[in-house]
Amino acid sequence: MRLGTIAAGAGLPLTAGAEELVTGFAIDHRKVAPGTVFGAFQGAMVNGEDFIPAAVSAGAVAVVARPDARVEGAVHFADATPRRAFARLAAQFFTPVPEVVVAVTGTNGKTSTVELTRQLWRLAGNRAASIGTLGVTTADESVSTGLTTPDIVTFLATMSGLAREGVSHVAYEASSHGLSQYRNEGLKVLAGAFTNLSRDHLDYHSTMEDYFSAKMRLFDEVVCEGGTAVILSDDAWSARAGDHARKRGLRVLAVGEKGDAIRLISREPGLLGQVLEVEHEGARRKFTLPLIGAYQAANALVAAGLVLAVGGDANATFDALTRLQPVRGRLERAAIGRNGAPVYVDYAHTPDALDAAIAALRPHAGGRLIVVFGAGGDRDRGKRPEMGRIAAAHADLSIVTDDNPRGEDPASIRAEILAGAGGSTAGTVREIGDRREAIAAAIAEAGQDDIVLIAGKGHEQGQIIGSGEAMRVLPFDDVAVARESVGGREGEGE
Repeated sequence: MRLGTIAAGAGLPLTAGAEELVTGFAIDHRKVAPGTVFGAFQGAMVNGEDFIPAAVSAGAVAVVARPDARVEGAVHFADATPRRAFARLAAQFFTPVPEVVVAVTGTNGKTSTVELTRQLWRLAGNRAASIGTLGVTTADESVSTGLTTPDIVTFLATMSGLAREGVSHVAYEASSHGLSQYRNEGLKVLAGAFTNLSRDHLDYHSTMEDYFSAKMRLFDEVVCEGGTAVILSDDAWSARAGDHARKRGLRVLAVGEKGDAIRLISREPGLLGQVLEVEHEGARRKFTLPLIGAYQAANALVAAGLVLAVGGDANATFDALTRLQPVRGRLERAAIGRNGAPVYVDYAHTPDALDAAIAALRPHAGGRLIVVFGAGGDRDRGKRPEMGRIAAAHADLSIVTDDNPRGEDPASIRAEILAGAGGSTAGTVREIGDRREAIAAAIAEAGQDDIVLIAGKGHEQGQIIGSGEAMRVLPFDDVAVARESVGGREGEGE
């Protein structure tokens, strides 16, 4: 494509270089080839503007950077918000894209919701994919990207690649980082969903208000004009999220116990699922959802709301809810102990998520609920004692262990968690630093009526030790370790 065509499509002014041929986009100067448009952004640790000369030498025909950045030998797209300008340009280049695109934001539930949305579309006969923490998931493969929201070039290139493969429907996770850094711009997003908001990422966002504002870019700017906002009605931030959507002129579909589009009337836990009764368009529907826990029910209803928001058939959608499959690392029954005690693995790594996972399993525990968990290093330290408090208050036995310590001292992280659990009864909280040993100890402790919950890492395949050049990722899979600990017995029905 010609640079002039791309600039015109993005609505950006161009005074020279209109005939330059564009061959690609890059935000890493090492990936620049002749014909590349280079995005030079200021980051937390590196300033991309420092690499503009190297990018131009490598053949960049244009550079997107702040107005006061120095660009010689290439077209300078000067913009006060260069990440957004770069995304708009890149969106003109990476075509075609899937016809139906929806996005999900919130602290917890994003991964499950986009994957359940993909499943509902697939069950309705659509070629669908989801993009997020689990990677790019289609009906026949899953390819990891390593981030909840990949960089804008990877994101748009992936979308275009999916469209070329015949994928027509895509649901993606819109993280606060991705939204604030314009990593998922340029597409026509027909509907967006808000699941909930609780403490997380306050090492990046200065306050909860800042965190919420980042999330609300989804409704304020990303969802297209005339689009739809699907909002879980039962969160403390839901009303404000609805205000943002309505101010923008979006149609609002509220789901959940207080919902008006899909209202949850009742929820009855069962052995391997739960019976839900909902009201939709004046009609009551009762069905079995093959997932356990209140928060899984909430995620499934948000997913149904997204499908309905973009034209899905109600009868087919509610029928498909009865055939959903568990999402990897989200209350996944990983193993059955030798005495019959089930072992679940969940990604819960925030106070609210840990509380929700414990609450989800509590009705199924005839005996004790044993929880193994830790907290990540180089992340929001304030949530550590709160997680300790929640585990001590709601689990019968908590084993505090290492998560991904990264550059911090693992013992110090555990100490901060244990400080929050200080008011617990003696003997109900233990410390075992080695995660493999902690999992084995929990499973060995469990009786036939007990349940073991391994929280924090979910689908992750490694444990991050150290930071910078000293960082190592040690192979570690909670599900695999749980199965090893019970002698290889997998969870039935998974």
